[in-house]
Amino acid sequence: MNQVPQLQASADADTKREHYQTTIHSAGHALIADEPASHNGTDLGMSPSSLLLASLGSCTAITLRMYVDRKMWAVEEIAVHLDLYKTESGTLIERKISFTGDITEEQHTRLLQIANSCPIHKLLTGHIEVKTT
Repeated sequence: MNQVPQLQASADADTKREHYQTTIHSAGHALIADEPASHNGTDLGMSPSSLLLASLGSCTAITLRMYVDRKMWAVEEIAVHLDLYKTESGTLIERKISFTGDITEEQHTRLLQIANSCPIHKLLTGHIEVKTT
């Protein structure tokens, strides 16, 4: 039985003659993606790789904030730092999460587990199919 896919998000991206500068539109918002000057871009926005990391980082922070708020834990700030590496076997994303506030070691460990529950983490570590038409 074929299951009908459920639309989760949509975005449009277009580039004109500004070399690699690309305008992205989604849900009434717009942003610019670009390549750095070292890659012949105009460096007016984040690179596509940086946008991917930004998506994972923001989703991680939001997921953790929702959990912390629900548990009423004393966490003032959640900081997520990400690095993307090319490896012999593919790609590695290192995610480092730090918390400012009064939490126990047990809570800290639980929050690191919850980080893996963020929807973008699940998407990136699951099966992805890209259809191009």
